[in-house]
Amino acid sequence: MHPLKFAQTRFLALISLLWLSLFILTRSLLLFTHLHEAQLGVGSTLALYAEGLVYDLTFLLYALAPLALYLILCPARVWQSRWHPRFLQLILTFSIFLMLFTVVAEWLFWDEFSVRFNFIAVDYLVYSDEVLNNILESYPVYSLLGVLALIALGMTLALRGAMHRVVAAPVLEWRQRGTLLASWALLIGLGIGVVGQGFPRSSGGNAYQHELSANGPYQFFAAFRNNELDYEQFYPVLPLQQVASQLRDEVIEPNARFVDTDPLSIRRQIDNPGQPKRMNVILVTIESLSAKYLGSEGDTRNLSPELDVLRHQSLYFSNLYATGTRTTRGLEAITLSIPPTPGRSIVKRVGRESGFASLGQQFTAQGYDSVFMYGGRGYFDNMNAFFAGNGYRIVDQASVPDDEVTFTNAWGMSDEDLYNQTLKVADADFANGSPFFLQLMTTSNHRPYSYPEGRIDLASGSGREGAVKYTDYAIGEFLRAARQKPWFDNTVFVFVADHTAGSAGKEDLPVSNYHIPLFIYAPGLVQPAEVATLTSQIDIAPTLLGLLNMDYTSTFFGRNVLREDHASGRALIGNYQHLGLFDGDNLAILSPRQLMRRHDDALGQSLESTAAQSDQLIARSIAYYEGASYDFSHALLAWHAEMALRSRVSQR
Repeated sequence: MHPLKFAQTRFLALISLLWLSLFILTRSLLLFTHLHEAQLGVGSTLALYAEGLVYDLTFLLYALAPLALYLILCPARVWQSRWHPRFLQLILTFSIFLMLFTVVAEWLFWDEFSVRFNFIAVDYLVYSDEVLNNILESYPVYSLLGVLALIALGMTLALRGAMHRVVAAPVLEWRQRGTLLASWALLIGLGIGVVGQGFPRSSGGNAYQHELSANGPYQFFAAFRNNELDYEQFYPVLPLQQVASQLRDEVIEPNARFVDTDPLSIRRQIDNPGQPKRMNVILVTIESLSAKYLGSEGDTRNLSPELDVLRHQSLYFSNLYATGTRTTRGLEAITLSIPPTPGRSIVKRVGRESGFASLGQQFTAQGYDSVFMYGGRGYFDNMNAFFAGNGYRIVDQASVPDDEVTFTNAWGMSDEDLYNQTLKVADADFANGSPFFLQLMTTSNHRPYSYPEGRIDLASGSGREGAVKYTDYAIGEFLRAARQKPWFDNTVFVFVADHTAGSAGKEDLPVSNYHIPLFIYAPGLVQPAEVATLTSQIDIAPTLLGLLNMDYTSTFFGRNVLREDHASGRALIGNYQHLGLFDGDNLAILSPRQLMRRHDDALGQSLESTAAQSDQLIARSIAYYEGASYDFSHALLAWHAEMALRSRVSQR
């Protein structure tokens, strides 16, 4: 019996053919308006459409799965009800409108970037307010939506005959429905296993062929998973030989020697002088703690009395800048010491987040128990996979007994609960005679800004000020408890923010809005002092290992800023699109479409001008970001256990 005889399959076929027609139309329009640039022969053009059909069908398998499930499971009595044909008509109209909207959106996106949807389109959702305002100012959006709605209604009316045949057709029997459902699931599994962003479109042809053969909606949703934007395709580049030379000049220190024959590799042996100090380390990454909230930085609301006292007892870095605007960026910078490459952070690049020469791997190689401790559930933002794949064991909310959690909100347990778990892990390691490296990520300083009542003089849920003050309170309580422990005198405490509470400004990268505090507190090791050297989050790992006199093999892009002979500081900052290098005075910005700009007097007047690769600040910036992207994609940042073993043996 022919499968299109039945109502369910006819409706799915109708929707699918409409989608396929518009996909082919979009592909053809983009091709014919770029024939000169594409320069495709007959064979390449046919391959383009064949590859495109694979992507189109794969996307439809995913996108129509909920509708197919409804149609397959819908009882016959519902199909035969009076309201159901009108419901199907409404689905058809909405589908046509969505199709037309997708065509227009793809056209506008291609007109600006000459590519299908990618992570820039995903970024538009991340910065929805800014992007929406830009779109409203750039296009007659409401008129356009009205026109699309009228066209959708017109097409629906034109398809009344086809819809009548759908409604009049018999419905599938339950055995046939089971066969259809199983076949659909099998095809989805085949699509997941075979089709990806890079296949089949990477099998040949030029860049235009690759982009035109893709399916825009498929690429959009795939970007959520892969979280990456190709640097070489969108950003300014320099010859690789120049990048290699410039980048090695940036990361070299007197106590370092390069150990890899690949000139683009920055792998080097770090020989820190003196006997290694086998001290415990507790590194606390604090959610959204801008430096501006500290009383010692000028805030007058008394939100940070504990940290204001701690500043005078610690090495305090007063000129430190976060690399990005999200927690995963801060964790990436602190853990891997890498600049913020385009797209999302490495933490969220599923399947490509593991195997790096991380800070945790360095401590583990020295015999430490390296633990990532998170106040929430570590599956969020792929954190568990990232840390577990880079030398850490995991303690998160899911692994803590319920009777040991006193307060939770949407993001996880309170900072006090996290610190109590930290004390518990430290006690256990001390009892086992193991040094420990505990890397924490707090959650309390985050909307909805709720915390246990009665701790501070601001009500829970009252706003950011209360969350900051509770964060400060919890740190004070934690240190008071830690001072009573037998391991305290042999422990280094590091407190640093993941990012600021807000990085938006009139510039793409407002430098002052990336300013965060860093405290290194260890009464038995570190003399209190102020460090005014311009410092990046990527400098934390090498500075900490240098403080402990550890020898190690490094793939870090950061430097030890506590060396007396350290180079001039610089900060690497970015969001999802714009990449910056700040030298203390001026800022270089690299943007998609190979745009290069300078902001002179970046913390003052911030005078913007266009720039070129010949500008030294621009060249330095390109070297960092092009080099980091190259090293990541060519596996030059991987953990080499045998090199770590040689470093440890040589230090004995």
